[in-house]
Amino acid sequence: MKSTTLNIFIFSFIVSTFTANTKAEDWPQWRGSNRDGISKENNLLKEWPKAGPPLTWKVKGLGIGFSSIAVLKGKLYTLGDLKDGSYTIALDEKNGDIIWKTRIGDSGGHRGYPGTRSTPTVDNDQVFALNQHSDLVCLDAETGKLIWQKNLVDDFGGKMMSGWKYSESPLVDKDQVICTPGGKDGTLLALNRSTGEKIWQTKEWTDSAAYSSIVIATIQGTRQYVQLTGDSVAGVDPETGQILWKANRKGQTAVIPTPVINGDIVFVTSGYGIGCNGFKIKKNGDKWSSTEIYANKSMANHHGGVVLIDGHVYGSTGGTFRCIELKSGNEIFKERSAGKGSTLYAGDRFILRSEKGPVALIKATPKGMTEISKFEQPNRSEYKAWPHPVVANGNLYLRDQDILLCYKIRGN
Repeated sequence: MKSTTLNIFIFSFIVSTFTANTKAEDWPQWRGSNRDGISKENNLLKEWPKAGPPLTWKVKGLGIGFSSIAVLKGKLYTLGDLKDGSYTIALDEKNGDIIWKTRIGDSGGHRGYPGTRSTPTVDNDQVFALNQHSDLVCLDAETGKLIWQKNLVDDFGGKMMSGWKYSESPLVDKDQVICTPGGKDGTLLALNRSTGEKIWQTKEWTDSAAYSSIVIATIQGTRQYVQLTGDSVAGVDPETGQILWKANRKGQTAVIPTPVINGDIVFVTSGYGIGCNGFKIKKNGDKWSSTEIYANKSMANHHGGVVLIDGHVYGSTGGTFRCIELKSGNEIFKERSAGKGSTLYAGDRFILRSEKGPVALIKATPKGMTEISKFEQPNRSEYKAWPHPVVANGNLYLRDQDILLCYKIRGN
């Protein structure tokens, strides 16, 4: 009996580890290995030259879109609209050379903002990608060959909260891929990662999909999926799709940032005048409950995400970089910086990419912040710089529509 228990434990540990071959410095999915915007990199530059860190290479040919990139085992993966459709694209990490590109659906999108939005997820030699028209694919990571394809609207009754098109980055967990079609057939959906066949869909939860991406969390000792929509935030059982708890939380226009979870507190934020909310999640026997512990506008993050460091949430609101305490929601500081944009944390520094172009290196603690370095991204497109920056293997990656820039930010 003891031997059987040990074997089960070992198996569970292996299958629950995201990509056994992933290096600590890789970035295999949206916002990094844990979807928290935190890089495990060390020995990074503490400040940058005035013109920015050294540019290692620049590549064109990625097409139109706002997708960020995933990095795994020497390859980069992204999405973009080329002339004849939307494509998943793989590149060589060393020089940016395109290795393969696979058409996964039509091009186009919302007026004024065409192109792809989401970031591919790479795991165990498979790539999972979702384009703006809800085409979800599984591809061979080495060759780009299509393994299976589904459409969240046509196959699963998907519905968005507004017309900005699908932007979520799919989640891979063990033997299933999870995403958010939204709509009356169920908000969340789990598919068999090998075949694309449906495992479950949340019939008890039928909110329209927003633009946020699912995260895995352990709350009150229970592993679960947490997702935010335009109407609520909820925790879902990974095996059955059962709703464990749900809290009403009304968003506006486009609810985008990924939820942040620490212990029994779930933090969400969105723009368009909404702000942030903290919920305490409790479990009494088999009964779950959620209690709102604060709701304010101290952090009203539009699209760039927030990062939790030592019990404090950091991110941009409008043109300011802010810090709030997670437990209370109290604002600790707000200071002017590069501008409204996307935030990640690497090497005890924050990197803020303004949607207008400047990129800043920031040192921040609850005691305050200092903008250490800032540079203007060259070759700026006419679109807003919405793709989130990525740090992987000593490099900083900036995607701007058709181009991808690779900067060396590891110290000597």
